[in-house]
Amino acid sequence: MPGFRRGRLARLDCGGSVPSEREIRVYAIVRSGGRQHKVAVGDIVEVDKLPTAKVGDTVELSTLLVVDGDAVTSDPWVLAGIKVQAEIVDHHKGAKIDILRYKNKTGYRRRQGHRQQYTAIKVTEIPAAAK
Repeated sequence: MPGFRRGRLARLDCGGSVPSEREIRVYAIVRSGGRQHKVAVGDIVEVDKLPTAKVGDTVELSTLLVVDGDAVTSDPWVLAGIKVQAEIVDHHKGAKIDILRYKNKTGYRRRQGHRQQYTAIKVTEIPAAAK
């Protein structure tokens, strides 16, 4: 590109602040409904429907991994005592999935729909691993 100088112009500030210190982000990998989710405090996550829970209830999720800054805890004996606390926010249905079956030249057509039921949970606490 004519008139474009590399170097000083390539490092223009875009208005975003650069953190002077590295942020410590605590997150966990939890299991719910046969799936694994990466969660942090304040996150709202969709999990398969929890039929016995009501909106506003608190649930505990089993933890598979906890990352606290540079410390990674994956020992099953330590994680057995760590349960992520979450609050039920909402029960709702997901998007509709259309299932169509068709066979050529036989007149065979079948149509089926499905809407998965979900529970939205908000993570309130991730306890620290005992060291």
